[in-house]
Amino acid sequence: MADRKLFAGHSVKRLRRRAGLTQAAMAETLAISPSYLNLVERNQRPLSAALLVRLAEGFDFDPRSLAAGEPGGGEAAVRRRLADPLFTDLEIDRTQIEEWMAAAPGGVEAFARAYDRIGAGALLAGDATDPIAEVRREIERWRGHFADLDAAAEAVADELRLAAGDLYGAIGERLRVKHQLQIRILPVDVMPDLQLRLDLHARQLQLSETLSPASRTFAAALQLGLIEARGEIDALAKGAAFADRAAERLYRRHLASYFAAAVMMPYARFLRACEATGYDLELLAHRFGAGFEQIAHRLTTLQRVGARGLPFFIVRVDRAGQTSKRFAGASGAALAETDGRCPLWTIHAAFDRPGVLKVQVVELEDETRWLTLSRTVAPESRGLGAINAEFAMALGISADLAGTLAAARGIDLKGSATPIGLGCRACQRGACPQRSAPPAGRPLLIDERQRGVSAFTFGRD
Repeated sequence: MADRKLFAGHSVKRLRRRAGLTQAAMAETLAISPSYLNLVERNQRPLSAALLVRLAEGFDFDPRSLAAGEPGGGEAAVRRRLADPLFTDLEIDRTQIEEWMAAAPGGVEAFARAYDRIGAGALLAGDATDPIAEVRREIERWRGHFADLDAAAEAVADELRLAAGDLYGAIGERLRVKHQLQIRILPVDVMPDLQLRLDLHARQLQLSETLSPASRTFAAALQLGLIEARGEIDALAKGAAFADRAAERLYRRHLASYFAAAVMMPYARFLRACEATGYDLELLAHRFGAGFEQIAHRLTTLQRVGARGLPFFIVRVDRAGQTSKRFAGASGAALAETDGRCPLWTIHAAFDRPGVLKVQVVELEDETRWLTLSRTVAPESRGLGAINAEFAMALGISADLAGTLAAARGIDLKGSATPIGLGCRACQRGACPQRSAPPAGRPLLIDERQRGVSAFTFGRD
């Protein structure tokens, strides 16, 4: 936070009122003048690093929580929304965003709420009923972290750990004894198009033989969550207030999956392992009996107050570049929000060497840098002759925070970086030989006397 202006007047005011203090009393505690505190609360002065430290020490709170109280979720979140191709021609830079947030925080918050309610796709196509988009917005509203579910899953995981060393076996025994459900593994010819099925008549959770050990554990834990975390899931689903029934069911499935991942990777133990290993993905997968995708997804959820992990984002695409999964979490990454993809990003090159991790430092047009780790992931094979899916997944984090990562060893995070954009229609870089289309809102220029490295030359007006 020290390298950017942080306007958090609304959060400071809430903090003061919660403490039952007047401006004069709080100013005295912070060793500043009441007039200066008044300017801070009215967003006419940013929070300095020194004042931020005094607030944290004097009022016992996590400084990172201030960002959630900023208009629109903070500068990064507002910048992410403005990266939409709809706003490309406006050329709104970081300075303008800072000035807007300081001068009209209410207007910024109103814009953010309207954008989130309508959705990027709806702004362009007039469709606000996409259940997948609705669910993703609700997940991002929580920054991917559901504290009650995590606490419930951690308690269950501790009980299972005491019961047996084998997590899958312990979950199976708990389902059998406590809920009268037997796990049964069935051959692929019996379940040709299913990975799991709950047969309440036979009191069986039926799993396909094609599931890996990690996926079998996950499926069993998911079923346990649907039963034992039903209260927490019901409360979150009710709070989301989806108008669409499909969106609510999809959200419930996500929450059950969240619980399953939290049982396999209990919060405190998982975070300690992350910090001890430098977030070594391969080691974490072995230690917790999970797959790469499960580990990557779990890393986006580590936002417990007072015990936060690093803010990662994930993106999963197919060979056609279509996005099938994306979560920004607390990262504020525009890379996880946009539908556009840059071919210079190695997430697309991951298909060239399946299963091999590709590490890359990229720089966006706003000069933010990200360390990304990309590799292929594949659902369980369905056998010879069947269509077997393959995806590429990228796990990313701000380069400023990546110094302690095992994957960053030997990499100069402040040195050269690959310049990428958010898709050609949103990218303003002029001399890109990989460009496949001019940016939206820019006039196409044709000069018969010369030709540049890019197939498209465009104007700035």
